[in-house]
Order: sequence, then structure tokens, then C-alpha cells
Amino acid sequence: MIQITLPDGSRREYPEPVTVADVAASIGPGLAKAALAGKVNGKVVDTTFTIPDGAQVAIVTAKDPEGLDVIRHSTAHLLAYAVKELFPEAQVTIGPVIENGFYYDFAYKRPFTPEDLVAIEKRMTELAAKDERVTRRVLPRDEAVAHFKSIGEAYKAEIIGSIPAGEDVSLYSEGGFEDLCRGPHVPSTGRLKFFKLMKVAGAYWRGDHRNEMLQRVYGTAWASKEELQQYLTMLEEAEKRDHRKLGRELDLFHIDDHAPGVVFWHPRGWALWQEVEQYMRRVYRENAATRGQGPAAAGQDAVGEDGPLGQVPREHVHDGVGEARLRAQADELPGPHPDLQAGHQELPRPAAALRRVRAVPPQRAHGRAARHHARARLHAGRRAHLLHGRPHPAGMHGVHDAAAEGLPDFGFTDIIYKVATRPAQRIGSDESWDKAEHALMESLRASGVEFEIAPGDGAFYGPKIEYTLKDAIGRQWQCGTMQVDFSMPERLDAEYVGEDGSRHRPVMLHRAIVGSMERFIGILIEQHAGALPARLAPVQAVVLNITDGQSDYVRDVAKALQNQGLRVATDLRNEKITYKIREHSLQKPPYLLVVGEKEKAAGAVAVRARGNQDLGVMSLAAFRERIAADIAGKR
Repeated sequence: MIQITLPDGSRREYPEPVTVADVAASIGPGLAKAALAGKVNGKVVDTTFTIPDGAQVAIVTAKDPEGLDVIRHSTAHLLAYAVKELFPEAQVTIGPVIENGFYYDFAYKRPFTPEDLVAIEKRMTELAAKDERVTRRVLPRDEAVAHFKSIGEAYKAEIIGSIPAGEDVSLYSEGGFEDLCRGPHVPSTGRLKFFKLMKVAGAYWRGDHRNEMLQRVYGTAWASKEELQQYLTMLEEAEKRDHRKLGRELDLFHIDDHAPGVVFWHPRGWALWQEVEQYMRRVYRENAATRGQGPAAAGQDAVGEDGPLGQVPREHVHDGVGEARLRAQADELPGPHPDLQAGHQELPRPAAALRRVRAVPPQRAHGRAARHHARARLHAGRRAHLLHGRPHPAGMHGVHDAAAEGLPDFGFTDIIYKVATRPAQRIGSDESWDKAEHALMESLRASGVEFEIAPGDGAFYGPKIEYTLKDAIGRQWQCGTMQVDFSMPERLDAEYVGEDGSRHRPVMLHRAIVGSMERFIGILIEQHAGALPARLAPVQAVVLNITDGQSDYVRDVAKALQNQGLRVATDLRNEKITYKIREHSLQKPPYLLVVGEKEKAAGAVAVRARGNQDLGVMSLAAFRERIAADIAGKR
């Protein structure tokens, strides 16, 4: 008898060996039809896999994350199948699953065109409709190399040739196409219905620029038509919200090829930067955070109380007792990075109970570069080649309470909290890690916050809380952290005098609320599609005249609003008012104020809110009250 255990703990017995498909059928016809693969003792396998006695078995369907991976992997092979049918001279190389889809690299005599992609996708649909069985066979390595050489697939032969001698390899076939693959795959091509080819790009063989240039075709695949359409809609929306595009259109910043890694902030963009920074400063003060400021990191010959400050390796110095700010410009603000994982509920703001996360504060710090009189502000060193990826410079300032309070006020109401626990390679005792991880988790529980565990994602020197923002179109951005650090106090020989009068070693906390300002502002722009809330808008109101006769009144209105602390622009050009309204509306200010002779005589303004809302004529005093309430978040 073959005995297996299902995920609910129930056991089933079979008189003879069974496959995953057999088990699914024995449970019910609906599950048999939905089965894409199986999970046997934790490993995802084909539905044709024969289950060993005593195994833990789960049936994988499209509802499971593993099922979606199988769909995408199989669709990559369907893509290769279609390409070989349409372009027989093309050679196949590799086709992995990536976030939200897959790609496959081909060697071909010319680049694929957009028209080629249309034809390939059409052929994929036709092959899927044939519902051809996907079968697996195993060959010894050398036999597999000879097989692929015999059919002209030199790249596949090279891949297999790099596998250790004596090993077997698996091949999957569908129709007349056979490919090297570990698997698993869907039972038949008919399971692949909801896919789309996205783009084609160049890619060097094995990522080496000295090798041949291949054609990389990207695609996406989903379990349902609705999910596919949702993803495509999200991509369209993300393109509209692209911060680089909006940065140019709204005159916020630009990036110059002559200065890679540097963002050039225009006055309007710098106004936004300052508003974010000053707001966070206010939040820190309200959460009892104190601030300090020191010089930039000293050189090798700088001398502190105990000798040269330069004795501390630059890359290991952080300031845990004052404010350390690590700023390195990215070559671009964050581009679209969709992650449509659903199911995270809106989380309440943590209460002040989270303050107990903080380790005992150093009341009097001692040690090289950590003395009370030797606090330093350091800048992260970044190698030039890292700027071409997406580095993550972080501003280490603020406290956890500030994150919980500040991030929702920027419009991010769905915050995902994660506790990243100990990695395999780490410093510190298990007792210290137990204590730190427990403190982080308990403080989150005490504040009423739900959180996830990210096993092994902590730094080698301590666990951390991660703040991930879910934006308006479902993407997730990991921004802030609360990082526990056992290492740096030891390296800095930092101490504090406790209530018992003796000296103790502190635990350092690195606290980043928004992370890199450049990256956060990019996320913020995309969150609001450039239509920033009144508090953050670079220009909060624009005053427009209808004729030259109202020019002085426009200036008076603007002056009154500026005296209120508002950021105000005027437009006194001799243009039609409809033209000026249309032009300024594209810049997305919260309010446009139009004044003609009637408004001038009455001391009033005609108010148009963003989104082409005509609010009618109101007194200047009434408008000042309205915009003040808007900025305060009371509207």
C-alpha cells in the first residue's frame, strides 16, 4: 500500500504507485481538471510524477503561487515553440520566469520586430489551442549534448556541456518542439491561455559583452483573463505616472547625461523636497526625537579625543547617537516596479508603545569616533558602476513612530510591516538575536500592527523592521527600516553609564523613515500621478488676470497668500484667460484663482480647483480659510 498525507493532515492509501494526477482525480474531478503540478515533500513536480510512500502531497493549481510560476515557465517554452515554427533558423537558449512574467533569449540573424512579436503571439495562441501534451524524458548528459548538436542547437549543447559529467538531464516536449528544462510544466499547452508578449531587447549570451548579442523576448502570463487585464491596465497607469516623465512636464527636475548619478532639482522640485524634509522634521520633534549635526567624515589625519578618527574604517562608521545622513544620488529615480501581491489589509498607525523597541540610549558615549564631542555625519561611498542599477541610499534619521505617523500623511495608507530575522552568516550570540527579534515583534504587537516575518533577511549585524508601501496602483516599495546593530557599538567601543552607575555596551539602531529622499520623492510623484496634495504641491495656487486692469489686484492677492505662507505664482500675460487656465491646469496646481473687474471690485476671487472643478466666486478671506483647511488635511 502507498500512503500519503495531504495538507489538511488527512491520509490516503492506494494499492499501487500513484502519480500526482491520480491523487487529484481521487479527490475529485474538479481538482483533477485544475491540477497544474504537485508538491511532494516540499518540491514542485509534474502531475505525472510518481509519489513515494509516506510522502506529504499537495495539488498545485493556478490559485497557488507555485502554479503561477509553472504557468509562466511553460509559457516561456510555448514562446520558444512558436519562434521555432515561424523562424526555424533561430536557436533557443534560456527562458526563465521573472517577476510578473518570463523571457526567452534567441540567437537569430536579425533583430525581431514589433510585427514579429504579433506573429509569434498569434502562433502561441494557435499552439495553445491544440492542447498538446507536455511530456518529459531523461537523458545522460553526453547523450543530451549530442542530441542538441544534431538538431543544430549549439547554445543548448553548450549549456548541457557545462553540467558535470555523468549527470542526467531532463527534456520536455510539446508537439514537435523539445527543450532542455528541469521543469515542472503544465500537463498540456491548453492550460496556457492568458499571456501577452511585451517587448524585445538585446542581451549578451550569458551576460558577457564579449559574447554574441541575442534577442530577448519578454512576456507576461496569468491564471485568468481578469488578472492579465488588471496587470496590463496597471502598466498603462504606471507609464502615465512615470516620475521621469512627470518630472520634466511639471518642471521638477532633470537628469543630465553629463553628470550620471546626479538629480538636478528645479525650484519647484526643490520646494517639494523641502516640504517633505521639513514635514518629517516636525514629525520627529513631535515624537521626542532630538537632532544633532556634525562635520562631514574626517580624513585619515583627523584627531579626536582618543587619537586619529581615521582609525575607524570609513565603510563601517555609522552615527547612532546623533543624526547620520547617508546621501548618494541615484542615476534615476525609481522606475515602475509592479508587484501586485494582494491581501494586505490597511494597517493602523502604531502607537507610542513602539518606542520601547529602542535599545538603552547612550547617555554618555565613549570611544573612537563615538565620543560625545566627536559625532560625525557620514556620506555613503558609491562606486560609479552601481549608479547604473538602482542603489538605495538612505537617510538615517527619525524614529519608528515617525514612520507610522508620517508615511500615511504622504498618502500611503497601506503599509506592510516585516520583521527581517537572523541570516545564516551573522555576528552576535543567539541570545542577543533572540532578545532583539523578540523586542521588535512584541513592540509591533503592542502597537496593534500586523506584520510578516522575512526569515533570514536581517543584516549580519542585527534584525530589522522593514516598512513597505503599497501605492495607488498596487505596487510595493520597500522604503524605511528600523535596523538593530550589534556590531558598530563594539567597533566604536561605545559605552553608556546606566542607572546602576556602571558602564554598559549599547545596541545601536539605524532608523530610516523615507530612505533616500530622491527615491521617496519619485515614489511620491507616482503615487499621486503628479497631482500632489495641497500641502506638498510646489505651487499651491496660481492667480490669473483677465485683462491688464487687474494686474495690481493679482499682485495684492498673491502677496496676501504668500504672507499666509503659501507658494503662489501669478500669470499677467496678455493671453486669453481660457488659454492660461488650460496651460496652468497641465501643471496640476491645487487651485487656480481668476480675477476680473467684478472680482477686483468685490475683493474676491473666482476659484477653480484641480480636476476642472469650478467652485465659484468667494471672498479672498474665505479662500484663505479653505486652502488652509486643505493643507491641514481637514478637507
